[in-house]
Amino acid sequence: MNKSKTMKRIYLPLLGLLLLQSCSSDLLNTSPESTKVTANFYIDQAQLEQGVNAVYATLQYSGQYQLAMLAIGEIPSDNTYDEVPANDSFTYGEFDFFTIQSNNSLLGSTWKDNYVGIQQANIVLNRIEGITMDQSLKNTRIGEMKFLRALMYFNLVRTFGDVPLVTKETTDVNEYFGQGRTSVETVYNFIETELKSAVDLLPAVASQKGRVSKGAALGILGKVLMTRNKYPEALPYLQQIEPLGYSLLPDVTKIFDPSNKNNAEIIFDVQFTSGLSGNTEGSQAYQMFSPSGFVSGAKGHNLPTKEVYNIFASGDSRRNAFIGLTPSGVPYSKKLVKTSDAVADGGSNVVVLRLADVYLLMAECYAKANDFSNSNLYLNKIKTRAGLNPVNFTDQQQLTDEIALERRKELVGEGHRWFDLVRTGKAVTVMTAHFQNTPGYNTAVIKDYNLLMPVPQGQINTDPAIKQNPGY
Repeated sequence: MNKSKTMKRIYLPLLGLLLLQSCSSDLLNTSPESTKVTANFYIDQAQLEQGVNAVYATLQYSGQYQLAMLAIGEIPSDNTYDEVPANDSFTYGEFDFFTIQSNNSLLGSTWKDNYVGIQQANIVLNRIEGITMDQSLKNTRIGEMKFLRALMYFNLVRTFGDVPLVTKETTDVNEYFGQGRTSVETVYNFIETELKSAVDLLPAVASQKGRVSKGAALGILGKVLMTRNKYPEALPYLQQIEPLGYSLLPDVTKIFDPSNKNNAEIIFDVQFTSGLSGNTEGSQAYQMFSPSGFVSGAKGHNLPTKEVYNIFASGDSRRNAFIGLTPSGVPYSKKLVKTSDAVADGGSNVVVLRLADVYLLMAECYAKANDFSNSNLYLNKIKTRAGLNPVNFTDQQQLTDEIALERRKELVGEGHRWFDLVRTGKAVTVMTAHFQNTPGYNTAVIKDYNLLMPVPQGQINTDPAIKQNPGY
């Protein structure tokens, strides 16, 4: 196969792809569009809006929030495991035992699908200034694109480390061929700058469900800063979210109820809907992440561990709200719900950010600043909602440990636990203990290099300037 064909097949991040697929009808109520030639497109506002929709649509891809971010954010941790590794050629089982290969198809999709979205966002941002439209709406669309592009880079950099940073529309792949990967520091600096710009451009309240709003930019920016150990900088952004009108739902069973989507606790989520457009708006997550045999056609990947089920106190309302047990005692997530007779056409939205996550991030920032009063305050908002007694820790280590425990329970299955362990420096210690204490993991070993995933081998084969991460 010649080089040009190889580039097209593996979706180099620099390839000028324009995938104008319809976004969820929940989001924008648009019909599917055919692939357009970019040089002859984006001549008016209607076409620009289709381009914006296409960026949102990439969030639904398997390499983004349909499967990858839920699996990569949980399976390597002590929260979930792969019940049937033989299904799907051990793709998910590799994350469970840290035997991850550079030809892992889920990682290949993660790289590809994020760069498809990034390239589409680059095209919109490159073309939007030349479009005649209301300036306020134009600013909002610019803010949305900057946020989504930054979110995709955040997911790439915390998965792979150094990644190529492409910030303008690319029409010739050879323009970047041979330049290799951009340093983590540079990529994170770009992400911060983009999110700060998005905060200023986005509305406090999104005009349509599924759209990005100011709260989403503030929250992801706070999380990025905390990932970089910039706790004092993160807190002021996180503090601005609650006044925007979000609130915890009193009943935890309602947070992920498909009939209660886009509720007051949800700051940003990826929209999925069953039974539309030939099932193209649904998600495979329910099928992939349900127990084998319990749900017809289920694959048994990314199931909650018995360990995480057992850490919930008997009076904790979240245990039965978030995790169920099959008749044979296998835990499964209740955050993904069967919404269609077609098991691969799931209608559960995937939550990227909700207020409970933000409160626990704030509690962590306050703890780092030795502001124990406020740290306990925000920690207890989560505990008391779950039916637990409030706490009053005055020791920073005890407090941060309790916050980590609450994050583990509150956010189980949402794709945060692994990244929390990595950013707090606990991944190797926690997972080593987990393997020692869990039957069936006597051969599992985590090493420092496992904190990053391998770069997809196809990318390295196409451009040798893209080097593999150490250890792989």
